Amino acid sequence: MALVEPYDEKNISRQDRIIRRINVKEHVIWDGNRQRNRISSKLYNKSSGLLDGMSVDIEALILADGVDPVDHVTTPVFTASVFFSAGDVRALGLIIGYEPVADVEGQPDNPYHGEVWLTTQRKSFTRAQKKGLANSANWYVEIPDVDIR
Repeated sequence: MALVEPYDEKNISRQDRIIRRINVKEHVIWDGNRQRNRISSKLYNKSSGLLDGMSVDIEALILADGVDPVDHVTTPVFTASVFFSAGDVRALGLIIGYEPVADVEGQPDNPYHGEVWLTTQRKSFTRAQKKGLANSANWYVEIPDVDIR
């Protein structure tokens, strides 16, 4: 459930890194054609509510607090991550905003949390938007022997 209304944060510059955490159990699949593991397109989905977005961390906020972003985004559940530039995300017709997580039952506080949202109310990103995110993704914390695309 969205905590804030979707909006485009002007203080997130086009070169800022937007980090998407990877849960290996959910986001890494075996690709029989390649005979290798790869990142699943599921990584580039938003939550299913009309106003929900794709959960991300905003690197600039983490750095501004003097926190090591790799340490912040790497947990026992999220052992790897990718990043996109905010410019690449916006070029896909998506918007990015801050959505700090605090005092949410079952979730640790995260003042650096954000969301990538659609500009209209839909249940999912378009196929082109998901493909665009996948194509612009770069490793932030890499998983050895897993293809990013």
